[in-house]
Amino acid sequence: MRFRTSLTFTSAILVAGLALSACGVSADEDSSSAGGSTAAAGPVSGLRILVPNSPGSGYDQTARAAAKAMQDAKLATTIEVFNAAGAGGTVGLQRLVNEKGAEDILMQMGLGVVGAVYTNKSKATLNETVPIAKLIEESEAIVVPKDSPYTSLDQLVTAWKADPGKLAVGGASNPGGPDHLTPMLLAKAVGVTPKDVNYVAYDGGGELLTGVLGNKLAFAATGISEVAEQAKNGDVRILAVTSANPVEGVDAPTLKSLGIDMEFTNWRGIVAPPGLSAEKTAQYVDLLTKMHASEQWKKTLADQGWTDAFQTGDEFKAYLTAQNESVAGVLKELGLTS
Repeated sequence: MRFRTSLTFTSAILVAGLALSACGVSADEDSSSAGGSTAAAGPVSGLRILVPNSPGSGYDQTARAAAKAMQDAKLATTIEVFNAAGAGGTVGLQRLVNEKGAEDILMQMGLGVVGAVYTNKSKATLNETVPIAKLIEESEAIVVPKDSPYTSLDQLVTAWKADPGKLAVGGASNPGGPDHLTPMLLAKAVGVTPKDVNYVAYDGGGELLTGVLGNKLAFAATGISEVAEQAKNGDVRILAVTSANPVEGVDAPTLKSLGIDMEFTNWRGIVAPPGLSAEKTAQYVDLLTKMHASEQWKKTLADQGWTDAFQTGDEFKAYLTAQNESVAGVLKELGLTS
């Protein structure tokens, strides 16, 4: 079996055992209802986008980039992006589910929330939400501090295999999220027992980057867009990327080119609260479809190094269902859930 969209692993692994500034007001943990219009004509107004992670995280970057693109393309006005972080995104998910029937709120989410639902035993699930659109896919990066003794992935893996517990690996995901699954799958691929991995979870990409820059970690796994600029500036070194092909503008080999039979791609999308009317669902699908076609969004994809992976409505719903099943299976095979 081979997963070829987003949660992507080679059959060999499974058989073996397996940025941007805010557009509108930004708040840390709360926001007031803006009461978006249900009219389909004209720009959408009063929209709130909930980010279930901290400022500076991949979700935060994506939500703010989407909000800016929609506003710059005059598709929406007064978009409020706000953060409700905690428990790998399930705090935000619970908040969204609690807003059943609300027509002025959407939530940025992705693979990390899918995994966190399982590992945190969340009462709220993504099955309760209304899928609106999948937006992007993104490679993960294996990153070390600029003065790390490991100048190649081979050196890092050799040290890791010798003493897995000694090397702390960080990620901006709770267990089950992409930054957690990446080193676990990498461990499996190179012969390290996943349960022996010393994984340190950070609440968002900003905090993770601080840990890397402060030499608190031997290495980290994170979305490529969260460290690409720092790598260009020489603040960190990217030893490898997890995508099937090299990432444009990033001077780093793929895992497969280094002889490691593993591919992994993260993804992000948008969901709405339970009980959203069919009319409002169609309006939001139309809004994001128009954003996807805009020159502003095309430029954002190029600037961020994100891969276009647009899906809407029923197609995204089917994809999300498949991802739920895939993540559950992988977590169980890795011994991370029962």
